[in-house]
Amino acid sequence: MTVSEFKTHLQSVDQLIFQQPNGQVVPLHFHITEMGLTTKHFVDCGGTTRTEAHASLQIWVAEDYDHRLSPDKLIGIIDMATPLLQAQNPEVEIEYQTDTIGRYALDFKQGKFVLMPKQTDCLAKETCMPEIASLPLSAANNCAPGSGCC
Repeated sequence: MTVSEFKTHLQSVDQLIFQQPNGQVVPLHFHITEMGLTTKHFVDCGGTTRTEAHASLQIWVAEDYDHRLSPDKLIGIIDMATPLLQAQNPEVEIEYQTDTIGRYALDFKQGKFVLMPKQTDCLAKETCMPEIASLPLSAANNCAPGSGCC
């Protein structure tokens, strides 16, 4: 979900509900402690230089149980951070701590913002794993010892 899509959904709800991947709701007294542009500049395993950017929002739960962040207030936070986005409309990434700080993509279902697990992937399959890139997805996921895929 991009920042503009997120703001559109925020305008359609009366209260903010973030649902974790396990189905549990983030406690409603959460805070958004920061929002900004997170940029990752890296070289993939095939030698290609890449850049990724996300609008990062950090959710923090404190012990002030009466706190409730409204959708309008969150839109205001996003608007304050908009200059940091450098005229981009990046995907939103949510940081939320359970056992460790998790980074999640965001979806919107039935009036709730759903934290979606993110997955790692090889970005250069054609270069560093050509035998895997040419296999059907089901075969590529069944890496056998000695096959050269891992």
